[in-house]
Amino acid sequence: MRPLSLSMSAFGPFAGTQVTDFSALGSNPLFLINGPTGAGKTSLLDAICFALYGKTTGDEREGSQMRCDLADDALLTEVSFSFALGTSSYRIRRVPEQARLKKSGDGYTVHKPEAQLYKIDSEGTETLLVASKVSEATAEIEQLTGLDADQFRQVMVLPQGKFRELLMADSKDREKIFSQLFQTQIYRRIEDKLKFQAAEIRTQVREQRSRRDGILQSAELTSAEELLIQLATVESELLSAQGAKEQATEAQQAVAKAVDAAQHLLLEFEQLAKLEQEAQSLAAQQTHITAKSQQLALATQAQRLKPLWELFLTRETEFRAAADKLLQCRDSLAKARVQKQEADTRAQHLPALEQELLQHEQQKQSLNALVSELAEFTKLKQGLVSAQGELDQAKAQGMAGKAELEKLQLQRGEHETLLPQLQQQSDTRLHLQQALSQQQQLLARYQQWQQVSAKVEQTQAQLTQAGAEGQTLAAQHRQAQTGYKALQLAWHQGQAAILARELRAAEPCPVCGSELHPHPATWHEALPTEEALQAAEQAQSHAQEALAKARADYKGLQKQLETLQQQADELAQSLGEVQHLGLAELSHEAERLQQAVHAAEQASRSLQQLQNQIKVLQQQETGLSESLERDRDRYQQLHSRVDTLLGQLAQKEKTVPLEFRTREALEVAIAENRQGLEALKQQIAQTRAGQQQASQHFVATEAATGAAEQARDAADEQQTQAQQTLVARLTEAGFTDQQALHSAMLDDAGMQALAGEIDAYQQQSALNGAQMAQLTARLDERVMPDVAQLELRLEQSRQHLAQMEQAWQALHTRSSLLKQTQTQLHIADGKVKILEDQYGVIGTLADVANGNTGNKISLQRFVLSVLLDDVLLEASHRLQLMSKGRYRLLRKEDRAKGNKASGLELEVEDAYTSKVRPVATLSGGESFMAALSMALGLSEVVQAYAGGIKLDTLFIDEGFGSLDQDSLDLAIRTLMDLQSSGRMIGVISHVSEMKEQIATRIDIHKTSLGSEISLVLP
Repeated sequence: MRPLSLSMSAFGPFAGTQVTDFSALGSNPLFLINGPTGAGKTSLLDAICFALYGKTTGDEREGSQMRCDLADDALLTEVSFSFALGTSSYRIRRVPEQARLKKSGDGYTVHKPEAQLYKIDSEGTETLLVASKVSEATAEIEQLTGLDADQFRQVMVLPQGKFRELLMADSKDREKIFSQLFQTQIYRRIEDKLKFQAAEIRTQVREQRSRRDGILQSAELTSAEELLIQLATVESELLSAQGAKEQATEAQQAVAKAVDAAQHLLLEFEQLAKLEQEAQSLAAQQTHITAKSQQLALATQAQRLKPLWELFLTRETEFRAAADKLLQCRDSLAKARVQKQEADTRAQHLPALEQELLQHEQQKQSLNALVSELAEFTKLKQGLVSAQGELDQAKAQGMAGKAELEKLQLQRGEHETLLPQLQQQSDTRLHLQQALSQQQQLLARYQQWQQVSAKVEQTQAQLTQAGAEGQTLAAQHRQAQTGYKALQLAWHQGQAAILARELRAAEPCPVCGSELHPHPATWHEALPTEEALQAAEQAQSHAQEALAKARADYKGLQKQLETLQQQADELAQSLGEVQHLGLAELSHEAERLQQAVHAAEQASRSLQQLQNQIKVLQQQETGLSESLERDRDRYQQLHSRVDTLLGQLAQKEKTVPLEFRTREALEVAIAENRQGLEALKQQIAQTRAGQQQASQHFVATEAATGAAEQARDAADEQQTQAQQTLVARLTEAGFTDQQALHSAMLDDAGMQALAGEIDAYQQQSALNGAQMAQLTARLDERVMPDVAQLELRLEQSRQHLAQMEQAWQALHTRSSLLKQTQTQLHIADGKVKILEDQYGVIGTLADVANGNTGNKISLQRFVLSVLLDDVLLEASHRLQLMSKGRYRLLRKEDRAKGNKASGLELEVEDAYTSKVRPVATLSGGESFMAALSMALGLSEVVQAYAGGIKLDTLFIDEGFGSLDQDSLDLAIRTLMDLQSSGRMIGVISHVSEMKEQIATRIDIHKTSLGSEISLVLP
C-alpha cells in the first residue's frame, strides 16, 4: 500500500482542514515528519490508521475522542485518505461519532459514524463501493490490504512505545500476521480439512458401531452367535406350523360348502312364503281395479268431446275481451274530448306571446351594440389603472434610490475613516511573524533542554541504582563461586573416602598401585551429590552472567549519560541567558506574539476587504446616480400618459350606461335576454303543436270506439253458436251437463297411468301364479335346514384356522427379521472396517498437520517457519550493520512448555558472549534496532514472494532517541538503502541529526488556533 493524499478536518490538534499530498514527496521518498511535542506528528499516523480501520495507531483513543477542541462547531470531524494498491487506487472517507449543533433550536445532537469507500480509475473518476456502513468499509479494507488493524500497526507502522510488540509476539500471534502477509491460508485450510475429515470418520465409526448395536437390540439379540442359534430354531418351528395351517384350511373349506347349500335351500322356502302372501294381496285389490276400468271408459268418451269444449271456452274468452276493449275506447274518447277543449283555450293567447317575442328581439340588438363600447371603456380604465400604478411605483422607486444613494455615501465615508488605522496595524505583520518564529524556535530549544536535563537526572539515578545492583550482584557472584568451590572440594575429598572404603589388604591401590594402605582417606560428613554439584555450578554461571550484564548495562548508562550531558550543555549554551527564564514566561511571550501576528494578519485581511468594499461602494454610487436620472425621465412620461387616459375615459362614459359598465353585468343581461327569447319561442311552438295533436287524437279515438262496438257484437254471436253445439253432443254421449263432462276429463298422462295400473295388476297376478306352481313342485318332500348349527361349526373352524395362521405368521416374521438382521450386521461390519482403514491414514495426517505430535508444529506454522527464516536472514543482515556485528536474530527451535504453540518465537545471538538469549533481554535501543530490522526484513521478503501483500510503505514513530550516534548513522543509512529499493519510509523523531540528514520533511506547526501542515522539499 502506498499513500497518495490525506485530508483531515477538525481531527486531533488540527482545527481546520489540512491536506497532505504524499505524491508531492516524490517516488519512493524517505521523509521526516517534524514538529514540536504535541503538534500532531503521531496524529498524522492516527488519521491514516483511523481512515482505514476506524482505530488509532496506539489504539488508546476512540474515534469520538479525536475531535479538535479548537475546531469551529460547524466543521465536521472527518478524515479522507487516498492510497494505491498495485495499479489500483482507492479513497476512503470516515467520520467518527461526534456532537453537532442542532440545525434548529439550541443544544447538540449526536452525528452517527459513517464511512464511504471509492475506487478511482485512471481518469480520476470515483466509483462508490461502500455507501455509509462503517463495518462494511472496514471489512472491505481488510479484504483489500489483507491486514486487520492490529496487523497493520505491527508490519506497516512502528507506533511510539510499541515497537517491541513485533519482536515479543508469540507463535500464535506471529502466525496470524504472517499467514495474512504471505497468504498461507491454504495450509490452514488443509489442516482444517484433514481435521474435519478425521473427526467426520471418527463420528461415522461411532455411528456405524452404534447402528450395529441398534440392529441387534431391535431384534432383541445380544450377539451374532445368538442370532444364528435363534434362526435355526425358528426355521424348524416354521416348517411344523406350515403343515398345521394347511390341515385347518381344508377343514374350514368343507364346512363352508355345507353352510352355502343350507342357506340356498332356506332361501327358496322363504321365497314361496312371500309368493303366497302376494297372492292374497292381489285378490284384495280386485274391486279397486274394476272401478279403475269404469273410470277409464268415461275418460275415453270425454276425450272425444274435448275439441267442442275447448272451442266454447275460446269463444267465451273472445267475447269478454271485446267487451273490455269497448269500455276502454269509450273512456279514452271522453279524455280526448277534454284535451281538445283545453288546447283550443291555450291557442287564444298566441297573439300576446308573439308581441312579447318582438320586444325581446329589439332588446337583444341594443345589448349586442353595447359589447364593443364596453370593451373600449374597460380597456381605457385598465390602462389608466396601470399607468397610475407605474406612476406611483416610479415615484416610490425614485425616493428609495435617493435614500440608498445617501446611505452608500455615508457608508463609504465611514470606511475611509478606518483605512489609516488598519494600514498602520497591517504594516507590522512581517516583523511580528519573524519575532514569533524566533520565539517558537527558542521555546522548542528550551523544552528540548528541559527534556534532556530531565533525562540526565533520570539516567544519573539509573546509573546509581545500577551501581548498587552491580555491587549486590558481585557479592552474590562471589558467594556462589565460594560455595561452588567448597562443594567441589568436598565432592573430590568424598570420592577419595569412597575409594578408601573399597581398599583391601595386600591388594594394589587403583590410584598409586601400592599394596600397603597406612593412612586411607576418611570422611565423616554427608557426601555432596553430583546433582548438587551441578546445581552449584549452574548458580555460579547464572550469577556470573547477571554480573556481566549488569556491568554492560552500567557502561551503557555511563555512555548514555555522557551523550545526554553533552546535549544538555550544547542546548544550554545555545539558550544563553534565556535558560534562566521560566517556561511559562517563554510560552506567554510566544502566545503574545502569536496573538499579535493573528491580529496583524486579521488587520491585513480587513484592510484588503475594506479597500475592496470602498471600491464597490463607489461603483454602486455611480450606477445608482445614473439610475435615478432615468427614473425621473420615466416619471414625467407616465404623468402625461395618465392625463390623456383620464380625458378619453370621460368621453366613453357618456355612451355606456352606468348599470352596464362591467362585463359581468352586460353578460348577465344578454344571457337573460337570450333565455327569455328561447322560452317564448318554445312556448308558442308547444301551444300550436298541442292544439293540432289534441284534435287529431280526438278523431282517432272516436273511430276506434265505433270499431270496438262492432267487434263486441260479432264475438257475442260466435259464443252463442258454440254453446248450442256443445249441449247437443253432451246429451248424445250420456253426460248430464258441462260439469259432468269436465269431471270425467283426464289428460293423456292420466289416462296412460290408469291403463298402466290395470295392465300391471293383470300381469303381476299371472306371474305370481306361475312362480308359486314352480316352487311348490321343486320343494315337494324337502325339509327346512338348521342353518344356525352349521354356521356355528363354520365359525369354530375359522377361529382354529386363524390361530394356525397367527402362529405361522409370528414364526415367519421372526425368521424374516433374523435374516434381515443377519444381512444388516454383515453390511455394518464391512462399513466399520472400511472407515477404520480410512482413519488409519486420514487421522495420522490430521494429527501431523495440526501439530498434535512431535514438536507441536502445525503444517502452516512449519511453512511460516521457513518464511520466518528468510525474514530473519534479511533482518539479521540489517541488525548486524546497525549493531556493528554484535546481534543476529534467530528462530527458537525448542519446543514450548505444555500445550503452547511453538516454532515462531525469536531469539537473539550475541557475538560478544557467543550465547543465544531471548529477545526480551535486549535494551530499549537494541530492541528498537531489532524491531526496525525485523520490519524492514519482513517488507523485503513479502515483496519477494509472488502473490504476497505489498508492504511498500513503512512509518516509524520515535525510537531513534535511544540510539547512540554511530547506531543512529547506521540506522539512517539502512533506511536510505531501503528507499533506493522502492519503499516509502516516513520517520517521526525529535533527534536533530534526523532533520539534518533527511531533507524531505512534513513540518507540523503548532499554533494557538490549531496545528498546520506544510511540505519541505529539497
